[in-house]
Amino acid sequence: MFMEIALKEAKKANKKDEVPIGAVIVKDNKVIAKGYNKREKSKNAINHAEIVAIKRACRKLKDWRLENCEMYVTLKPCPMCAGAISNARIKRIYYGAEETNSKDNLCEQIFLSTRLNHKVELVKLEEYSSICSELLSSFFKNHRQKK
Repeated sequence: MFMEIALKEAKKANKKDEVPIGAVIVKDNKVIAKGYNKREKSKNAINHAEIVAIKRACRKLKDWRLENCEMYVTLKPCPMCAGAISNARIKRIYYGAEETNSKDNLCEQIFLSTRLNHKVELVKLEEYSSICSELLSSFFKNHRQKK
């Protein structure tokens, strides 16, 4: 159910010619924040879906600590987002697609690093893997054809 909402966010990004990644933050089984990639529109490199959702969740909860929150994201987080997720103290990440360009498990290494005092559980939702992957593949195929 929550990954479906993340997919809707990713589709919003796609319609705006942004890389179609969506994120949803949930606390007590309720959506408290959503986000999608906004790097192109904002001309800001850090406006990934996860960062946008974290900012909104912090405003809603009036706290930078997002303890007892979970995130659903259509693509496994990048290293920048993994660091932000850990620092925000989100307890669990559910993701759909794997990052195809990265085989070094850097996301896992960040989540398990002894330098960070908060550990994040990472869970792949296999049932969403192909739909999330296809959305991204389709976007990049269309993007290359436009050039």
